[in-house]
Amino acid sequence: MSDIQASLARNDTLPKRILHNAKTSGADIGFREKDLGIWQSYTWTETAEQIRALACGLADMGLSRGDMVAIVGDNRPQLYWAFFAIQSLGAVPVPLYQDSVAEEMQYVLEHAGVRFAIVENQEQTDKLLSVMDQCPALERIIYEDPRGMRHYEQDFVSSYADVQESGRAHDRANPNFYLAEVAKSGGGDLAVILYTSGTTGRPKGVMLSADNFIESSLRLSDMENLTSKEEIICYTPMAWVGDHLFIVQAITSGFTINCPESGETVLSDLREIGPTCYFSPSANFESLLTSMMIRMENAGVVKRTMFNYFISIAKRVGVDILEGRPVSFLDRLLYRLGDFCVYGPLRNNLGLSRVRVAYTAGAPLGPEVFNFFRGIGINLKQLYGQTECTAYACIQRDGDVRPDTVGPPAEDCDVKIDANGEILLKGPGNFIGYLKNDAATNETRDADGWLHTGDAGIMTDEGHLKVIDRAKDVGTLTNGALFAPQYIENKLKYFPFIREAVVHGAGHDYVTAFINIDLEAVGNWAERHGVSYSGYTDLAGQAIVYDLIEKDIAEVNQGLAFDSELSSSQIRRFLILHKELDADDGELTRTRKVRRSVIADRYDDLINALYSDKDQVSIEAEMTFEDGRTGVIKADLAVRSAPTFDSMREAG
Repeated sequence: MSDIQASLARNDTLPKRILHNAKTSGADIGFREKDLGIWQSYTWTETAEQIRALACGLADMGLSRGDMVAIVGDNRPQLYWAFFAIQSLGAVPVPLYQDSVAEEMQYVLEHAGVRFAIVENQEQTDKLLSVMDQCPALERIIYEDPRGMRHYEQDFVSSYADVQESGRAHDRANPNFYLAEVAKSGGGDLAVILYTSGTTGRPKGVMLSADNFIESSLRLSDMENLTSKEEIICYTPMAWVGDHLFIVQAITSGFTINCPESGETVLSDLREIGPTCYFSPSANFESLLTSMMIRMENAGVVKRTMFNYFISIAKRVGVDILEGRPVSFLDRLLYRLGDFCVYGPLRNNLGLSRVRVAYTAGAPLGPEVFNFFRGIGINLKQLYGQTECTAYACIQRDGDVRPDTVGPPAEDCDVKIDANGEILLKGPGNFIGYLKNDAATNETRDADGWLHTGDAGIMTDEGHLKVIDRAKDVGTLTNGALFAPQYIENKLKYFPFIREAVVHGAGHDYVTAFINIDLEAVGNWAERHGVSYSGYTDLAGQAIVYDLIEKDIAEVNQGLAFDSELSSSQIRRFLILHKELDADDGELTRTRKVRRSVIADRYDDLINALYSDKDQVSIEAEMTFEDGRTGVIKADLAVRSAPTFDSMREAG
């Protein structure tokens, strides 16, 4: 066996894995995409050919080993192939969030020293062209979708199809080139750079190897019995580590990757595909539940009554039935009837009828939302991990899924809690380091190889990890009681009328909250009750909407009263923000995590009002509109007290 053949046989990089799939199961569908309403399929053999053509074309344009290449766009087979074509040449893909504004992209392009960029369409091309003068290393832009690109005559802007065509000519002239290049890379080599969401400052470039992804995905497949028969739909941002992990999962297991037509068609495309494996961030499950509740509110009396009755059955025994625990004959019978009338149609409407296992990650999912989906028969589990450990650290096991933990450590992973309560990790996914930032690398990964996550947690007696919050966000009230903001915020977001919440309390006598209403849910309620409004700010400021939110907060407070550690964290005062928190305004990350420091600085006057005797506060703040324009919004916000309850544990 030649050196090249020996290297290829190791299957220790993704290009090698794809060649292996083409050789062993070439006729099976590797990728599928919905385009203009029609599903287009690509076998593993076709996938390997497309990647080879693109890689040879990039080489023909001068891409070299070690070069950085940006990838920007929605989930498309062609953009996923770009990852593997780049890796085939020993270059490094650097995916960017497709909804980032040009200035955010500029930082990553400049910091990584990106030389080539492969983008989806005209929109992304225009963003890069607008900042190209500030990115001296950027030489080439390659676009996949030709619509609107006819009059772009810059010699450094090329079409994806043209690059592949030149690549095929290059391949014919140099038939041994491609395999020789693929063989030069190994599992320990840098495979991708994923930038963190930047909740506390500038994003950091996390360097991950092929081994990080492949070894983690192989173990996950083994634990979850994932096979080549699975179907998955990929619509989360390609720049997110979770999406990349499951793409690698599909390649290592040989199952089919489906790409929806657009973000707006995901639900209908889900129903058509019927995936068996589903992965989505927690915010999407919260949105699904809100949409479901809105539809039920619009339903007739009989349908709504039946829904509420059987959902109460699911809340009571659904999780026990899913876990295989004993349930009375009557409850089991009622649940089966509910499955026929309610749960089954719900799963079908969500496109999750065939799902064997569903995962959520990125941020903790509130126990109420989590149990709702498990109660209607969806085997939903929480993954715990970070970009720095390839999102592979803990996973819940079938038959032992608990809503308040993320399960025990995954296979070959070690987890421990240090003296300060911080979660430390060690496993096959632990990163190489941060790009151009040795100081941050040494701060995050200690000399013994432990990854310091920045999360606070505890290990239960049964060996499950319970994540409390970000360590820096966990604090105490002035009476010394524990304050864990994310835990409370997740409870608030269970309610359909609440889209986002930010709670305050560390160093204060009591807890307060900013609330973002869900415009669709509250707007639907307003329409049914004859309440007129002109927009978000008008609706959010109405007293009747404050009444709705006050009821939800009262229910959360009543639940907190049963927790001896958190009963002091009941929300005493709240206000409804005049605008939705927005990533374009820097208030959220691109993965919808709250940037607490930004909010604290920007809305300091509002926080002070919550801790005063004021019942109203004025705000004047800049905001970014959907078309990219900025403007100033002025509003008078009501500040309201919320009902609180005596500690039920103490009362008992």
